[in-house]
Amino acid sequence: MRLRYWIILSLVAATAALILCEVSIYKAIRRQAAHDEAQPAGAIVVFGAAEYNGRPSPVYKARLDHAFDLEEQHFAPLVITTGGSGGDPHYTEGGVGADYLIQQGVAARKILTETHADTTYQSVSAVVRMLRKRGIRTCIAVSDGFHLYRIKLMFSSFGINAFGSPAPASPIEADPFARNLFSVREMLIITLWHLGLHV
Repeated sequence: MRLRYWIILSLVAATAALILCEVSIYKAIRRQAAHDEAQPAGAIVVFGAAEYNGRPSPVYKARLDHAFDLEEQHFAPLVITTGGSGGDPHYTEGGVGADYLIQQGVAARKILTETHADTTYQSVSAVVRMLRKRGIRTCIAVSDGFHLYRIKLMFSSFGINAFGSPAPASPIEADPFARNLFSVREMLIITLWHLGLHV
């Protein structure tokens, strides 16, 4: 009986600790999402989202428009668009993002593209290589608010100081249900990250 008592107590304590940890991560995600840290940096990094036959999805467009505004305000001399093909045989998210920014008026010479990554971790890893090659140690990370806490965590693990800047017109952040759903998803992915699983 005594052994069973201690087993049950240990399980309850472990469960409570896990819940507190997850709540803490969720709060950190939402806190980061509400805070725009944009400031002068070496590059603006736009994280890809879906593209439809060569055109950015509404979510991706919101990110690109925000990156355009930051570039117009001269926050950084370089813009990096990211994202692979996602199975599209003709277009990549990174390429579509670059084309869109050029159409908006950003000089092509100011844009670099990463077109092979399928995950956030792969995008960050590829961007880090680009930054290091140019001696850059800081960047502004542009994405939906819920995504930025994880992005900053990953950049930090590579020794890059990333400033989070959420896309203000994000359709996801504007929808309370979608915002909470994606934030919970991030919470679980970040937990896996702390366990050594990179996704």
